[in-house]
Amino acid sequence: MKSIYQLSFGMMICVMMGSCGKSFLKRTPQSSLEESALTNKRGVNNLLIGVYGALDGQDFKDGDMTNLSGGSGYAVSPDNWIYGSVCGGDAHKGSDPGDAPAVLQIATFVGNPSNGFFNDKWRVNYEGIRRSNFVLHVLANVTDMTEQEKTELAAEAKFLRAHFYFDLKKMFDNVPWISEEDVSYSKLDVDQFKIPNDKDIWPLIEADFKFAAEHLNDVQDVVGRANSWAAKAYLAKAYLYQKKYSDAMPIFEDVIANGVTSKGLKYELRPKFHDNFDAFTENNSEALFSIQYSANDGSGGTGNANQGEMLNYPYNGPFSCCGFYQPSQDLVNSYRTDAGGLPYLDDFNNHPVKNDMNVPDSVAFTPDAGNLDPRLDWTVGRRGIPFLDWGNHPGVAWVRNQQSAGPYAAIKNVYMQATQDKYYDGNGWAPGNAINYVLIRFADVLLMAAECQAQVGSLDIAEQHVNAVRERAANPVGWVKKYIDPDNPMDGVTDEPAANYKISPYPNGTFSAKGKDYAIKAIRFERKLELAMEGHRFFDLVRWGIAQTELNRYFTYEQTITTDIAGAVFAPKNVRFPIPQRQIDLSVKGGQPTLKQNSGY
Repeated sequence: MKSIYQLSFGMMICVMMGSCGKSFLKRTPQSSLEESALTNKRGVNNLLIGVYGALDGQDFKDGDMTNLSGGSGYAVSPDNWIYGSVCGGDAHKGSDPGDAPAVLQIATFVGNPSNGFFNDKWRVNYEGIRRSNFVLHVLANVTDMTEQEKTELAAEAKFLRAHFYFDLKKMFDNVPWISEEDVSYSKLDVDQFKIPNDKDIWPLIEADFKFAAEHLNDVQDVVGRANSWAAKAYLAKAYLYQKKYSDAMPIFEDVIANGVTSKGLKYELRPKFHDNFDAFTENNSEALFSIQYSANDGSGGTGNANQGEMLNYPYNGPFSCCGFYQPSQDLVNSYRTDAGGLPYLDDFNNHPVKNDMNVPDSVAFTPDAGNLDPRLDWTVGRRGIPFLDWGNHPGVAWVRNQQSAGPYAAIKNVYMQATQDKYYDGNGWAPGNAINYVLIRFADVLLMAAECQAQVGSLDIAEQHVNAVRERAANPVGWVKKYIDPDNPMDGVTDEPAANYKISPYPNGTFSAKGKDYAIKAIRFERKLELAMEGHRFFDLVRWGIAQTELNRYFTYEQTITTDIAGAVFAPKNVRFPIPQRQIDLSVKGGQPTLKQNSGY
């Protein structure tokens, strides 16, 4: 799904993504293609592939991997591990405090508009938008395609454009909308791109997703291309973010009842939770839309591998880098279950899961023996528990700085030892892998539908959706199991669970008996458990209006365990990230910037 291409409209990159001198406007890059060479079916389809290629924000140039704005890949990872999960309390930055300090600034909400990570994120999303707009511009002049073919291709371009704008809206809220109609490709005037960020772009995002939902095919001939059901789910998600529950609900229910993947598979939960995070089982019946990665595919370098999470492997051991993205104790405690197999919704930190803080790896350690949700050990690497097929997590030996960021390691992004020859790419300075990132998966849809149903008062249906997710987690076939021989993990596993797993669905009628507030609390907590470390948490907390309460509670608790977030406070302004100062400076027109900073920054 990758395509690296250069066009003679380089000025657009300069204005929306960075800076360049006026002399650049007078030259055509030697390797560029004139627009006329692209105005045909083959050309515009290749341009569309280039839009898909922007989804991961990565570029392979001059033998090195960067992001599309020239910075580090991890700054713009499409899974939003920094902005969605670290900022949401799922995880610590990890590593040493002085390693990538810009991330720690963001995590503790002291990041200012000059933090380069914000500018990278802005530029990479607008690069995706630029590519989408250029597809739509070129498509209008293509003559060797039928109108239906052109409409379907336009639907894909608009779906992708809406995705990039959705990401920007979640991050910065107030962003300018630039469409193919706002750009004159014959008159390269810098000022035409200096569009204010003073309008709500939700209606425009909705319009793009609606067009895509109406005109995309259900089944696609290429794995990874968006279909109509993905567009419907994304449209419903856009409604959900605006609290338009009555609009979102029937769309989600339609996807649940009738939706199929782009390969034609009926949407359903896989028996094994980990199938969503294994390259061998990806593009399955849970994947509505995924960013496609591959490794060792003959393309050269690491251009097609997932480099956004290159830092997020256990330190030392069999991995080359780097000890970032360490799950929080607050998250781990959330997986504690009571005698009935249900979560402690309100006081989970009063039932902490045992950890190995300050326990040297030379000293014996026995993992927690209490009741636990089995999803914990597919989400968090903890001492004494199988870490995929790499062996039992040894504790501090795989942790770079335990005092700073705690004793845990991320798992969902890690490749299997058994298939590393195929799915691990070691050509870069840090690991790459072929594990897709699923932007929307079926369990997410079920929980979003449950949220809508609860908000409109249909508590029984909401409970059914939540229980479907919990029942999958309760299936022992998908639990982490003990090794036959812990010293030789590749020999396989036994039938014995690795911990005392106990999880149950909510008893029939619980939501109705306990009321709407309880149901909504349970649904929100289920999202925390099911979607942990997938980049959703911060944005969920913000749209629910509870970010300040929850994150300050998190900081108060977590800083009793680690030192990295000492003194952190979440203020009301932090519900949105600052508009990058670089972009404000570039937007000056008539002596005044057209972009306005978000309130409080």
